[in-house]
Amino acid sequence: MLRRFLRNLHSGPLALQLRRFVIVGAFTAGIQQVLLWVFINILGLFYLLAALFAIEITIILSYVLNNAWTFQVTRNTGTVEYLVGLLKTNVVRGTAIPIQLGILYALVESGAFDPLAAGAEAVELSAFGVIKPLVASVGPIEPLLANAVAIVVSGIYRYVLDAKWTWGQ
Repeated sequence: MLRRFLRNLHSGPLALQLRRFVIVGAFTAGIQQVLLWVFINILGLFYLLAALFAIEITIILSYVLNNAWTFQVTRNTGTVEYLVGLLKTNVVRGTAIPIQLGILYALVESGAFDPLAAGAEAVELSAFGVIKPLVASVGPIEPLLANAVAIVVSGIYRYVLDAKWTWGQ
């Protein structure tokens, strides 16, 4: 499945659409990471609640961008059609929320990224004293790293369902 996905990024009938979906996904993943950081470090929200809010905001942003660009041939144009599409994408992507939050929780609570964070602080001198202050100023990086993994894993699931159900392809 992964092999076919990567091949389709390069060539095939859906190559352009798949590349656009990946570009939109990468952009909104970046937005989601920024929102997650803001919600955790500035607003003080628990990381899972922060992730839930960040995910929902980027679900809406993804729909707007994908409808306008990725799926422009079959885009939802009328008001009712647009809102139905938004509802459909929320259902599709909403079913991916437990997957993403589950992966996020498992990675953060298992301490999967603790050695990476500790290692970043340990190389303070070899990085000219930049890494440790950077890690300290960014705040806890474990939720951000875990969320990046969760976004990638749940992304394939979201593409397949969104393409088939939301835009009927």
